[in-house]
Amino acid sequence: MRKLVAPALILAAVSVAAPSMAQSMSQSYHRPAPPPPHHGPQHAGYGAWQSINARQANLDRRIDRGVRTGQLSRREAVRLRGEFNSLLRLEANYRRGGLTAWERADLDRRFDRLSAQIRYERGDRDHRRG
Repeated sequence: MRKLVAPALILAAVSVAAPSMAQSMSQSYHRPAPPPPHHGPQHAGYGAWQSINARQANLDRRIDRGVRTGQLSRREAVRLRGEFNSLLRLEANYRRGGLTAWERADLDRRFDRLSAQIRYERGDRDHRRG
């Protein structure tokens, strides 16, 4: 009887420890990648964060495209370019002492607002037929 009890205890101990050990090993090998950082509510849908330089290039390109396709009037483009250039000057002032978290967030909010203005102006269809 003693010969049967020892293997039964070992088998019971292994059967209890094996699932928890397998679970901890599977968690360590199959850890999901962290989600990419988001850049505010506007960028949450796109799933990727953009640097300030990339956002500037994107906004500049969108204004140019709006003028080229006729979605932006000359007056709208001049006003949007003025706002864009004032943002560039503000960023240059912020960068002189190094960007703080607050300054970066402020620039993000301002870029988001300008992006929304470009989207609105390109879609408002003023002074166009159709």
